[in-house]
Amino acid sequence: MARKPLDILHPKVERYLASLIPPRDRVMAEMEARAEREDIPIVGPLVGRLFFQLALMTGAKRVMELGSAIGYSTMWWARGVGSDGEVWYTDASRENAADAIRYLERGGVAERVHFMVGDAVKCMAAVKGKFDIVFCDIDKPGYPAALRAAMPRLKRGGLLVVDNTLWKGWVTSRWGGGPSTRAVKRLNQLTYASDDWAFTVVLPLRDGVSVVVKR
Repeated sequence: MARKPLDILHPKVERYLASLIPPRDRVMAEMEARAEREDIPIVGPLVGRLFFQLALMTGAKRVMELGSAIGYSTMWWARGVGSDGEVWYTDASRENAADAIRYLERGGVAERVHFMVGDAVKCMAAVKGKFDIVFCDIDKPGYPAALRAAMPRLKRGGLLVVDNTLWKGWVTSRWGGGPSTRAVKRLNQLTYASDDWAFTVVLPLRDGVSVVVKR
């Protein structure tokens, strides 16, 4: 029997939070509507506002995205870093990248975004220097390897932000789950394993968002 996903937030609580946030601009609203219509995975506005806040409160100027799809999360990061900041977009799909370029141009932030097509971790390896924030939203089986690659690239005090770390509640499964569930659980175990090199909190927004501070 297939296991059903769990609600991370009670649906009434999620609707209440959604009712509080102001409407997004025309471009973001269009991206949200398309994602809903075509089942494109995006972080959504509740998590997007968290990203903007993290960039703003840390003064981040260099953000590397591992997995960007149509650029919805990229838009939030790019607005958060400001006109003198930089965001690296990565996605394996040229079609996604082309769509993202158009959205980000219309959103007025394309000039602060570097677009890279290919394997996200390999793209990160090709960029020199340290990052203030690395955001990970690639295929879940790649999460542990992405963690190992990302942490050395963060400056001290930098943030690793990882989406889907409660993975529809399947991380609670005693039977281990499939490759994606096992990989998410492994990443969670690794990020909480030692306070010597990192400090982690999982926020129960949407599908779970981990914020890992590099010590």
